[in-house]
Amino acid sequence: MNASTVRSDDVPGAAPTGAPATVAFERSKDGDLVVLLSGAWRLGAPRPDPQALTRELAAGPLQRVVLDAQGVEAWDTALLAWLRAAIQACEARGIAVDRSRLPPGVSQLLRLAEIVVEPAQHDEAPPPTFLARVGARTTRIGHDVIGTLRFLGNLTLALGRFVTSRAQFRRSDLYRLIQDAGADAIPIITMISLVVGLILAFVGALQLRLFGADLYVADLVGIAMVREMGAMVVGIIMAGRTGAAYAAQLGTMKVTEEVDALATFGISPIDFLVVPRVVALFLMVPLLCLYSIVLGILGGAVVGVFMLGLSRQLYFDQTLRSLSLPDLYGGLFHGVVYGLLVGITGCLRGMRCGNDAAAVGAATTSAVVTGVVAIVVADGILAVVFNVLGI
Repeated sequence: MNASTVRSDDVPGAAPTGAPATVAFERSKDGDLVVLLSGAWRLGAPRPDPQALTRELAAGPLQRVVLDAQGVEAWDTALLAWLRAAIQACEARGIAVDRSRLPPGVSQLLRLAEIVVEPAQHDEAPPPTFLARVGARTTRIGHDVIGTLRFLGNLTLALGRFVTSRAQFRRSDLYRLIQDAGADAIPIITMISLVVGLILAFVGALQLRLFGADLYVADLVGIAMVREMGAMVVGIIMAGRTGAAYAAQLGTMKVTEEVDALATFGISPIDFLVVPRVVALFLMVPLLCLYSIVLGILGGAVVGVFMLGLSRQLYFDQTLRSLSLPDLYGGLFHGVVYGLLVGITGCLRGMRCGNDAAAVGAATTSAVVTGVVAIVVADGILAVVFNVLGI
């Protein structure tokens, strides 16, 4: 048998550190090449040149290469890297490799290094046909409609239990939600209502001044604020402020499985979470509408008094002459409807939220959009109804 040895202390510039890493080659009569590894194989220490094995493989025909690491005293990834390169060199020449003489840990790590996860082969499905897309969309819409009707039915039953004092909720939660939907919303309602009144009066004054009808700015602002704009301003603000907050709160509770925990303890999530929020908006939005109406009229008075030169007494007298109690009742009824719509849409989107963080953001956005659209649609329907009733 022929034997050749490459020692780490023969590598130029290397300093021997304890037992050096060595590799020796022995050829058997059966055409096997035995690779004898010994010493300490450590990163940062000199190691045999991998090309030594390549030269042995090219020296003559071989049946098999046997890797023998029984003489290795210590090893780390340096040994694994050398063995991996040796195995790849053998595989490139179609020579079988026997690893039975390697330590179990080395063999296992080599197998892990050689695992190649093949990408899953998926046949590209043909694009869905027009009818398939229509069917899928119709199915989703049907599920949404059924889920919405189920939610509205459960909410109606829960409100009935609330009226009869049988609903499961905490009064402290209701008081906190009333404060959040009422007093805490006053600053933004104040600013927007004043600005809307100023805008209505300013735009009306530019046109009415052409006809010498400056005084009727009071009629324009008063009727617009009482009948439509007061409730509309409050409804849209509450949809973006409170409705979105309800959707985010309930959606987060859905993701963290707090809603499921309530059901597990026998507490109705609709009673405990939804009813207090809907009731809070039902009570507070009409009051905020009344407040917005007053602020809008004051904003119009600023334009009428300081821009048109009208006296304060004349402006407010003209405003009162242009309004009636049915106008006020109609505006407050708008507020009641808008409050219910904002509470229902916000809670609906929150309770039907998905189970991840992205779904919470989607539910919040959907709550605002759905709330604003519902308010606009309801305003159109109520305008037609009031016109038919002569209000």
